[in-house]
Amino acid sequence: MNKAGQTEQPTAPETPLLPDAPGSDPKRWLALTVLLVATFMDLLDSNIITVAIPSIQRDLGASAVAVQAMTAGYTLSFAVLLITGGRLGDIFGRKRMFLTGVAGFVVASALCAAAQNTEMLVASRALQGLAAAVMVPQVLALIHVTFAPQEIGRVVSLYASMIGLAVVSGPVVGGALVEWSPLDLGWRSIFVVNLPIGVAALAGAWKWMRESNSPHAQRLDIVGMLLATVGLLLLMLPLTLGRELGWPVWSIVALVAALPVIALFVVHQRHKTRTDGSPLVSLSLFKVRAFGAGIGVQLLFSAIPAGFFLSWTLYLQGGLGWSALHTGLTAIPFSVCVPLVGGLAVRKLSPLYGRYCLVAGALSMLAGIATYAWAADRLGPDITSWHAVPSMILLGSGMGLLMPPLTTLVLREVTPQEAGAASGIINATGQLGAALGVAVIGGIFFSALAGNAGPQADRVLPAHRAVARQAAEVKGCATDALGQDDLAKVPPSCTALTAKSGPGNLEAIGSALGEIRTKTFVATYSETLYWAAGCLVPVAGLLFLLPHHRVRRQETA
Repeated sequence: MNKAGQTEQPTAPETPLLPDAPGSDPKRWLALTVLLVATFMDLLDSNIITVAIPSIQRDLGASAVAVQAMTAGYTLSFAVLLITGGRLGDIFGRKRMFLTGVAGFVVASALCAAAQNTEMLVASRALQGLAAAVMVPQVLALIHVTFAPQEIGRVVSLYASMIGLAVVSGPVVGGALVEWSPLDLGWRSIFVVNLPIGVAALAGAWKWMRESNSPHAQRLDIVGMLLATVGLLLLMLPLTLGRELGWPVWSIVALVAALPVIALFVVHQRHKTRTDGSPLVSLSLFKVRAFGAGIGVQLLFSAIPAGFFLSWTLYLQGGLGWSALHTGLTAIPFSVCVPLVGGLAVRKLSPLYGRYCLVAGALSMLAGIATYAWAADRLGPDITSWHAVPSMILLGSGMGLLMPPLTTLVLREVTPQEAGAASGIINATGQLGAALGVAVIGGIFFSALAGNAGPQADRVLPAHRAVARQAAEVKGCATDALGQDDLAKVPPSCTALTAKSGPGNLEAIGSALGEIRTKTFVATYSETLYWAAGCLVPVAGLLFLLPHHRVRRQETA
């Protein structure tokens, strides 16, 4: 298979195209629209439920454990089955599995909207994740086998921009739907909105998408599927729930147990390759430098945006009291820059400068995170959305310079018959990296939040003379409230403080606690961002392991 961007390679293949190799499908751009809409629907749904949780708790009486299960159920069922979903497309047809996944997603969304209790909602969310795991891997696979090499970069930049748009618009769309409550549906509207979108995607895919699968007969690797599922579950479950549960013993045991299971999976895949040539994952993919190194970079890189946006949302909404809509609108510069810069990167910059384009992206994101940390620390609670614009532009531009060219590079030398499996690995790596980022950067944030509460109380309380006699109790309340995993809970120390305070003193106490909370969040956020920026340094270093594909200037003109 010819390598795109290699000037010494002939412009036409010397051997006939494989049955599912890219061809001049006249409907491919219409099919791409369907794929992007499905991608947006999946990512939106994974983020949209966050702002609806209070309404769900009031309506269904959901406990804290049930709330965790609603979010973790989707993430876990999605992440652990992505590799299997990709291989199913290679074997049974990518269009067929895409249609199956979208149909399942629509049905699961309807069940979520109709849920009468938390058990039904949790089960329906898990079913949504399962359907998404069948649907999502087909997206990159179909892109890879449908578009010509010279078109892949532009298409992947659109794919990356859709990811960025969905991530930041989830809270905005969710907040608007819950607040406006169309047809008096309340929180159920966040799931009902998937129904017309999913039906339209089904119709479009049926009409415009052509079928493709691996040209070589393959068998379903049941043992490999089970080992991959168990191994990823042992990794993802503690990373998803460990911090919120206080890292119980079972979470550490699961992380340790994941290693031998993954090792056994690798041994089985080698055996399967030798015996019948039908492994779940072709390990030869990782011998390709662009794929192996690119997957490693993606694992670490995916952790940064996930951790950043988690701490950013907590800081703005939990610390500064911004609404979900205000928070989402602040990210508009980021959402705009990802597709604009991404398109430029894959068409011009990456072909001309190779991996230096990706390094520039990592450094731009580092600068964006560092400048946001500086602005948050300097301006404190007086920061506005306008102050965030330069940092968001740097962040969006950096992601545009890095993510689309990286995905293009990872897919560059993947053969069409491995497109589904490769897509599943890419998506699973992104999910694992995001979970790692949330666990590590989220852990840093909450640890720093607990540590900063006391010192900030010592700075704030001397100025609040009205609560001088209760300064120790106020400090204890603030420290307990900000030192717990669930920041919405009211600790006993705060309940006791309120109970023994007179009506005239409650306002003064509330004012002192509010100032302590705000300043603690500001200090914690700045500290966390400097750690996140530092994490981009090894990412930039790993980028030099990637092959340095470049073409002559006249070929990119």
